[in-house]
Amino acid sequence: MTAKIALDPDSGVAPYEQLRTRLSELARSGALPVGRRLPTVRGFAEELGLAANTVAKAYRALEADGVIETRGRNGTFVAAAGGAAEQRAAAAARTYAESAERLGLTRDRALSLARDAVRAAYGD
Repeated sequence: MTAKIALDPDSGVAPYEQLRTRLSELARSGALPVGRRLPTVRGFAEELGLAANTVAKAYRALEADGVIETRGRNGTFVAAAGGAAEQRAAAAARTYAESAERLGLTRDRALSLARDAVRAAYGD
C-alpha cells in the first residue's frame, strides 16, 4: 500500500492532510475497494515514517468524511459510498466474501457464484 502513498516532506501541506487526500482519492477511485482493511495506525505510521498521531488524525478526518469506518477491534475499513441501498449491498457483498473465504472457496469460485446469483436475480 505504501507504494501508492507518496508524501512530500517539502510540501506546504501537512503530512496528515497529504495522507488523508491520497487515501480519499484511492478509495473514491476504487483502487482501495469498499471493505478493504486498512493498516493499523501504528503499523501504517511505521511504514510511512510518520508519527502514529499523524496517521490517527488522517484516519479520524477520513472517518468524519465517510471514506473509512472503524469497526472496533476488527480494524479500519474503506466504507461504502453512495446511498443507503448501495451501502447495504456493499455490506452484503462483504459478508458474502468473508463467508466464502471461511468456507474455503477460491476467489474465482466465490466470484463465479456471486455472478450466477446476480444473473439469476436480474433475469439474465
